[in-house]
Amino acid sequence: MPLKAYDLTGRTAFVTGAASGIGRASAVLLAEAGATVHCADLDATGLEETARNIKEAGATAHTHHLDVTDREQLRRAIASCERLDVLAAIAGIMHSSPVLETRDEDLDRVLNVNFKGVLYACQEAARLMLAHRTRGSIVTMASGAVDTGGPGLLCYGAAKAAVVQLTKTLAAEVGRHGIRVNAVAPGWIRTPMTDRHDTEAQAHTESLMARMSPLGRVGDPQDIAHAVLHLACDASSFTTGQILRPNGGVAMPW
Repeated sequence: MPLKAYDLTGRTAFVTGAASGIGRASAVLLAEAGATVHCADLDATGLEETARNIKEAGATAHTHHLDVTDREQLRRAIASCERLDVLAAIAGIMHSSPVLETRDEDLDRVLNVNFKGVLYACQEAARLMLAHRTRGSIVTMASGAVDTGGPGLLCYGAAKAAVVQLTKTLAAEVGRHGIRVNAVAPGWIRTPMTDRHDTEAQAHTESLMARMSPLGRVGDPQDIAHAVLHLACDASSFTTGQILRPNGGVAMPW
């Protein structure tokens, strides 16, 4: 396929969760592909570092310090884009607890960020694309957790499963306007979110996850950023309502 299919020159992308991990890697790669990137996150320090990385590479970045659970903050930030071609809704948090020990506040906190934050971003982005008649691409961030029943992952897995349903439903609703909606469901990726243990415990967990993969390794944020870029650009112009699973082969659903 011609490389021009991956060229985002002249297009605008809005990335939530851009301060670190998969969000940062995606924002930088979209910028390297030519897009003007609006970076959004609650972490102001990390957000500025991402923007600095983009600008040092000769691309254009704008920052929006916001909380994705606040619809009005997201509305104002997305509305500030003169046009919007790509939304990458990546912001998310992790919580682990057994089902029998999960509290209402735990579930609410994860659903607010991992599902409602994605929903709000998708709604505002789709409205702007429709208003400007932009044949845009919306990319949501699901998880390999939607394909398994990992112990302790009720809140996280339920929220990500909801993101999958949102992705498919929105794709069915806006496809006739030329807007595509797809999700990425990563496997184990080495990010600040997964680095929740001491060094020895982290090494043990990564070794275990690597052994579960036919490729024999865990993923890096760049692995997922390339999936985001693929879904964002014209290379995937006939793809919508799909779940792309860069997971090292750990799950192979039909």
